[in-house]
Amino acid sequence: MDQSPLRAPVEHGKKLRWLLLGTFGGMLLLMSVAGIDALRSLRRLHQVSHEVAKRYSAHNQALQTVLVCFHVYDQGMEQYLLADVFVASGPQRVMIASRGSEVLTAIHDYPRDSGNEEQSLVTQIDQAVQAEESAFDNTQAWSSGERKRRAYLFVEEKILPTRTHVMALASAISRLNDQRLAAENDAVATEFLGLQTRLSRLVVTTLLAGLVLSLAAGYYILRLEQNGRRRFLALERSRQELESLSQRLVEVQEAERLSISRELHDEVGQTLGALLVDLGQLSNLVPAGDTLVKDQIARIKTAGESAVRSIRDMALLLRPPMLDDLGLVPALEWQARETSRRSDMEVDVHADEMPANLPDQVKTGIYRLVQEALQNAATHAHAKTAKVSVQYNPQRVEVEISDDGIGFQPDRTRGMGILGMEERVRQLGGSFDLQSGPGKGTTVHAVLPLSTAKDAI
Repeated sequence: MDQSPLRAPVEHGKKLRWLLLGTFGGMLLLMSVAGIDALRSLRRLHQVSHEVAKRYSAHNQALQTVLVCFHVYDQGMEQYLLADVFVASGPQRVMIASRGSEVLTAIHDYPRDSGNEEQSLVTQIDQAVQAEESAFDNTQAWSSGERKRRAYLFVEEKILPTRTHVMALASAISRLNDQRLAAENDAVATEFLGLQTRLSRLVVTTLLAGLVLSLAAGYYILRLEQNGRRRFLALERSRQELESLSQRLVEVQEAERLSISRELHDEVGQTLGALLVDLGQLSNLVPAGDTLVKDQIARIKTAGESAVRSIRDMALLLRPPMLDDLGLVPALEWQARETSRRSDMEVDVHADEMPANLPDQVKTGIYRLVQEALQNAATHAHAKTAKVSVQYNPQRVEVEISDDGIGFQPDRTRGMGILGMEERVRQLGGSFDLQSGPGKGTTVHAVLPLSTAKDAI
């Protein structure tokens, strides 16, 4: 009896079993390889995200250390120079030198794993501090009389500009750090999306090959995906917290300006005012025929009045009291008058009435935006006329500053002032647009939503 027809189903069954075994074994191997690859990718993503957060935190902490040390050192120099009793050498002088060393040490300890641009900014801070320290060392040779004559001028021409310059460099470093963090987060997100795509393809392949194995593999893959998503969301929350830290740095800078403005007005201004009153009384006591003494007193009084005007202008530029007392519109009109007085540019302000409960962040942001735009127009664009327009409605405030200056190419030239304006508008949840061209003037347009500002408060 021919048994070949009986052997055929058996051979076919064996082939089928081997085929199924090979298929399921290949699927199992594929799932195993894919699972191992996914785990490695997730571990690597976790390590990268941890390193990104650690690097960003280290840079921010180092920057904060530099700023704190510099602030203490700078304030110590100012208090020392403006003190009523002047001692050329002593414990206070040694303490200031020690604080200067702490600033330089903090700068030198700044992490070296940053880009060339960030290192260049750190180097500029180092150079500024060393230049200020060298200039301060030269004051040790001053006599008591020289100190009285030159201390306020030294603070005005050296300490305050250096302080402003260092704060601007620190803000630029913070922005570069934020940009690097965003770029690294984008890279992590891109790699995560790539991993998600590979896993999705595996799910589709497994579904086509067999329901049971596909369900098991899908369940396992979804668990991996959820874990990865949780890690990504945690990284996103960390990024938002770091952005809040950057915003806090801007707020601290604004508070420091307000503090300096008040100290200049209340302390230095009042002291010089009392000095002028005493000079007036002294002039009345000098005999009428003593013209030499009267002329000397008149020269001292003229110098004191000039110092009072300079301190008043500095205090108002740092933070005009009318911004808090009278509101945004009077402050903008004052800023326009001051710009016209200090330059050849005529400024015209058209502003709607603002509500009394306008958020302070919005008021300060609009004022700084207009201040920076007018300064750029007068200093860099050599404009003859400028127009400021502020339109208000319950949902938003629109600000536009236009000038007839020489213009520039925004895609090639992006200075610190423009970056600062963009950063302020971005932190308030608004939109920023700058239009310019050679010979076409410049127009800055910003829209600030009021609902976002109120929620932030």
